[in-house]
Amino acid sequence: MILKLGIPKGSLETATIDLFRRAGFNVTTSSRSYFPAIDDPEIECVLIRAQEMARYVEDGVLDAGVTGLDWVQENEAIVHPVVDLVYAKQSFGKVRWVLAVPEASSFKSVHDLEGKIIATELVATTKRYLSRNGVNAKVEFSWGATEVKPPELADAIVEVTETGSSLRANKLRIIETVLESNTQLIANLQSWEDPEKRRKLEDMAMLLEGAMAALGKVGLMLNVRRSDLEAVLETLPALLKPTISSLSDQEWLAVNTIIDESTVREIIPRLKDAGAQGIVEYPLNKIVL
Repeated sequence: MILKLGIPKGSLETATIDLFRRAGFNVTTSSRSYFPAIDDPEIECVLIRAQEMARYVEDGVLDAGVTGLDWVQENEAIVHPVVDLVYAKQSFGKVRWVLAVPEASSFKSVHDLEGKIIATELVATTKRYLSRNGVNAKVEFSWGATEVKPPELADAIVEVTETGSSLRANKLRIIETVLESNTQLIANLQSWEDPEKRRKLEDMAMLLEGAMAALGKVGLMLNVRRSDLEAVLETLPALLKPTISSLSDQEWLAVNTIIDESTVREIIPRLKDAGAQGIVEYPLNKIVL
């Protein structure tokens, strides 16, 4: 059994390959090849633009692929969503496609754009959005640099954003959200019905979710006297209840837990104050619940 897997080429490429590495799949790309190597003999990878991924998965050219919910909807592709992978190019969260206009314009809502020109890469979705709102406007496909088109080349744009910084830098303001999106692992319907391929995809989904769950988390191990355990536990937030085990010296216990990496610098000194000793922080690749 060989599973043909699409990896998104472009803005999501690095983040996707890093997530797969954390999940246990080492994907190696080359600037001269669209066929990355992967250390799993049952998987063949190909680099495909996220915008096209859903179409190739729907047609069966690929068994599965990683792309955005936005591009699945844009292509109206009939595919099976295996798992949501909520990460983006810069952050680990969702992205928004927003309707933005020049800061100096008088436009306040989509209804003010009747008869106007809107530039976007997300043409079909934007047209459906306008139709739902009863607005007739001309939607033009944008090949890139969409933010620079208003006001000379377009009255408004529909553009994807994570932080809004690029829009602000180009003196644009957001007036409405058209679509909220996140990355997904999707599968061809026939491939999903194949028992071997489905099991492979389910295993992959579990490992990818585990890698997502571990992002921003670290493990902590420490030793504590039984008499100080309650004080330590009160100091220690945990993903689950900490694992507590006895040491060879019956007066001492070992505590193992998981915490947010951002809180480590505050928590470790408090743990020391509470009586913890031998505190060890270690990185995590996966948390499978």
